[in-house]
Amino acid sequence: MRPTSLAELRDAVRDTQGTLLVKGAGTAEGWAGVPDPTDHVLETTGLTGVITYNPADMTVAVRAGTPFAALQRELAAGGQRVCLDPARAAAGATVGGLVATADAGPLRHAYGGPRDLLIGVTVVLADGTVARSGGHVIKNVAGYDLGKLLCGSFGTLGVIAEVVLRVHPLPPASRTVSIPCDATEAVEHTGRVLEARLEPAALEWCDGELLARYEGVESSVELRAAATPGGTTLSTSDAEAAWRRVAEVGDGDLVVRCGSRPSQLPAVAKHATSLTSSTAVGVHTLTVTDVDRLREEFPQVTVLRSAPGTQAWGEPHAAVPLMRAVKQRFDPDGRLGPGRYRPWF
Repeated sequence: MRPTSLAELRDAVRDTQGTLLVKGAGTAEGWAGVPDPTDHVLETTGLTGVITYNPADMTVAVRAGTPFAALQRELAAGGQRVCLDPARAAAGATVGGLVATADAGPLRHAYGGPRDLLIGVTVVLADGTVARSGGHVIKNVAGYDLGKLLCGSFGTLGVIAEVVLRVHPLPPASRTVSIPCDATEAVEHTGRVLEARLEPAALEWCDGELLARYEGVESSVELRAAATPGGTTLSTSDAEAAWRRVAEVGDGDLVVRCGSRPSQLPAVAKHATSLTSSTAVGVHTLTVTDVDRLREEFPQVTVLRSAPGTQAWGEPHAAVPLMRAVKQRFDPDGRLGPGRYRPWF
């Protein structure tokens, strides 16, 4: 099924029986648990286009199947952007898919992930009910924050139909500074950059190189780049190549994402054959040969790309009973994405 409007999406969910697999562009098809065979596949790629764009309010409402790269191009014409830079964007990832997987890139250092930029959502629940949360203003205070709940739900709680996102101005200038260092030194350099209050938009350590990206007016980025301890400002072409290497870490055979305290980067790096890490945030994307050994030390691991037979999630943790209760409330018949969170539910 490939609905092209909210009404068609509602009817597709309401008027069918059995299980449903929600699918966007398929760029994260191998993420999380392998879904069980389902009675229906519901593709969101027919739900495209900007609904409302308010540059002065710095918000945009967009249908969930819109390719994120296409949204960024449209916003760029107005001198703005959504401050997400996930590697999957170049492969055609949709806006709804990025929300459903809670995916972000190096800009998470300054702007967070989808849950931090999502201010409104329209979702079709498992029984066909259309639910809305948030709105078109940055400061929403009324009602439950349904959008944050859907971030990282992998299509198991509802079908995201529309989202409202916060946007920011495009920076007039950008500079990337490189600091060659190992993982232990990267933690130390990160501390120095933060203590100096240089305010990088991204701070990423990737396989022996700490990259600090500064954005803003020309004079500001030049000063901050020059003030970075131990750093060398890269040319535009070298900077582009460096950030491509960051994105390519996710192309390995067994790729996982895990969280830790920022100071634990050296311990995470010991498990990796290739790694990129938002060093001040403690979010790491790495290729590994043995995910179980990594989980012994860092239980909070999401499998992004795996060989057959790899268990996507570790042993159930303290929050899993709450997750099961939320799943039961939203989808009591278990229609949506069965298997995605096995063995948790």
